[in-house]
Amino acid sequence: MITAAQLRAARVLLGIDQRQLAELSGLSAPTIQRMEASESMVRGNVDSLVKLITALEGAGIELIDEGAVSNAGGRGVRLKVNSGSSRTYLDHQIETKASSGTRARR
Repeated sequence: MITAAQLRAARVLLGIDQRQLAELSGLSAPTIQRMEASESMVRGNVDSLVKLITALEGAGIELIDEGAVSNAGGRGVRLKVNSGSSRTYLDHQIETKASSGTRARR
């Protein structure tokens, strides 16, 4: 599971906007907006949640669940240790989506 706060924090860590996250995950921008506006846990169909989490993890985001090992405790997000290529990955994914007919904005 992922909370709306985790989703917003992950996007900020990656330095992308809602539209870019929508392109990376294959979801619509309004879907991302609804997910981020959730009260706590992000709601959506299983396919959409899997697409979202897969895109975030592929970009180098590690989702920290309640009770998972972390220095401060609680929920959160962090970049994976070897995620130095996250920016390159994101740029490539956005470029690929743009060349396949989806227009990317940066």
